[in-house]
Amino acid sequence: MLLKRLYVLVVIEHGTRRLHLAGVTACPTGVWTVQQARNLVMNLGGRVAGLRFLIHDRDPLFTSAFREVFTAEGLRTITTLPQTPRMNAICERVIGTLRRELLDRILILNEPHLALVLHEYLIHYNRRRPHQSRQQRPPDTAMQPERDVTDLDDLRSIRRKPVVAGMISEYQHAA
Repeated sequence: MLLKRLYVLVVIEHGTRRLHLAGVTACPTGVWTVQQARNLVMNLGGRVAGLRFLIHDRDPLFTSAFREVFTAEGLRTITTLPQTPRMNAICERVIGTLRRELLDRILILNEPHLALVLHEYLIHYNRRRPHQSRQQRPPDTAMQPERDVTDLDDLRSIRRKPVVAGMISEYQHAA
């Protein structure tokens, strides 16, 4: 089926601003969110031990079984108060970023297409996109080469690389 409403479950680590795609579906259910939570915990592996809180809104899809997945890993779950988007402002802002930079500019055909586009965008977001709260560094700082640009000739060697179906451009110094 084309052109139907799709739902995306994303998780962001507040400290590093690292974004994770938990899942995409047309029919979200409580069972689906629990399974996506389990998958996320498994994908995070040992990194989940460094996390302390899970903040989520009051959507009925976030069942007690969903919260138990994270509680079992030692995370404290916090449910936001009604009509207070500022309680989870970082996630609200990243959702706006996803819409402005990606979803408002591309026609999504179906679930696999959305998952593919989001996966490509998350690679860009986590490895190359600068974040103001991190002094213009991406979440995966190990992926970002450090280079001191002091010579004007270096500015001429910048190359553009289109990513995410050509929607976004990444710039880097030529080798």
